[in-house]
Amino acid sequence: MKGKGEDKWVKPSGPPVLLSGGNPQIPKGYGEEPVAAYLEAMPGWKQAAGRQLDQIVSRTVPEVTKAVKWNSPFYGMERDIWFLSFHCMAKYIKVAFFRGASLVPEPPEGSKHPEVRYFHLFENKTLDEAQFADWVSQAARIPGAKM
Repeated sequence: MKGKGEDKWVKPSGPPVLLSGGNPQIPKGYGEEPVAAYLEAMPGWKQAAGRQLDQIVSRTVPEVTKAVKWNSPFYGMERDIWFLSFHCMAKYIKVAFFRGASLVPEPPEGSKHPEVRYFHLFENKTLDEAQFADWVSQAARIPGAKM
């Protein structure tokens, strides 16, 4: 059972700490506000890229549910059932599709988990927005992963 006030996100009082790879440490929370705080705290070129990812997901799946968990933004069709997340690494953004093995074509990077596939976004590479939006659209229609 959920405790009273558990969904209320508390904005950090100071600037976010950047963890290894420059990943922002943002408190867990549901909705637009914690995701916006994560995007704002992304360092350097990753901030614009993170905003672009978020905008494509929001445009492609207007009814998407958002949260920050484990210092990463999560996207799903219902609370705690997620189809996508991303995380700042030292030299790239790691985008995870939790049921990526079901996407056509599959995102290029494999995982130890048989269903997860990754897409790595690097600073000097242009995002193929059409392909990413297609993966997002497909992923939103597949039952997500419970986390």
